[in-house]
Amino acid sequence: MEMGEPTNLPELRFTTPRKLPDAKTLAGRVVVLDIAFAAEGMGTPFEDVTLPFIRELGSRLACWIDHHDHERQSDFADDDRFHLARKAEHGACPEMVTAEIVHATGPVDTIVTHGDLDGLYAAAKWILGGEEPYAGADEDARKVDTRQGEPGPIARTIDHALRAHFRDEALKHRIVRYLVGKLRDKEHRAVIDKHAADFDAMNAEADRLAKKIKLRGQIAFVDVGQGKFKYDKTALLLAGQQKAPVAMVRDSGMITIAAEFSSGLNFVEVLGLDGGMPTRVSIPESRMDEAIEKINAALQKKKS
Repeated sequence: MEMGEPTNLPELRFTTPRKLPDAKTLAGRVVVLDIAFAAEGMGTPFEDVTLPFIRELGSRLACWIDHHDHERQSDFADDDRFHLARKAEHGACPEMVTAEIVHATGPVDTIVTHGDLDGLYAAAKWILGGEEPYAGADEDARKVDTRQGEPGPIARTIDHALRAHFRDEALKHRIVRYLVGKLRDKEHRAVIDKHAADFDAMNAEADRLAKKIKLRGQIAFVDVGQGKFKYDKTALLLAGQQKAPVAMVRDSGMITIAAEFSSGLNFVEVLGLDGGMPTRVSIPESRMDEAIEKINAALQKKKS
């Protein structure tokens, strides 16, 4: 570890909106970053997942910052610990992590954050007291999370490493330490670079699968089937968006649907979900035909 990296970092827990940790296992005061409220449409309703977590933390919940749309955000409008926004207001979470909020919150013992680039950048910025780990980091996070614009080389490498090894907890810890250390640690960078190199094979598999895309109305649809190789789902969705306004991938019993961030589409509303990103959602495959019908209808209405 090189000079400049703090040695007493808060405990880091990486998670998703549907699989929150047991509050009893979290030490001391807790800050939650880039974790959306659970959505009904995924079979993990807010009342069964998010609300019990909030209640179990109680006064130990020091702060919650998130930028994903959810109809229950208004329930916490009068609670100063919650800083909640819509995706249209903040394309990524780190830009919401300000020095003022970090200072007002005070010391925390645990950071619970999303395990993607957006969440890791938000955690690093919190540890740094609301300061970007490098100039332009907030903008990079926004470009990666919205898939609009080209991020710089640092963020692109980290994004590729995470997409190739999204279950690797050690890698996520390493990335946060690398960011908190202001990119000084050459060992961290070498490991991140090595993980990022694996993305090339996944991207190539996504290119192969993209050749199977078929149009279903104004939706570019691909059934991954029983693929033997790992592929990058984001790359496959982006390939679909080159062929139609909406891309849809069927894989392992789930349907992932995506459109451009600036498309004006809101799948949360169209599909009657109670939360999530307006332009990228996942639903059980049992709702596939319904989703295709409703999305095509919404696109047709948008045209007229």
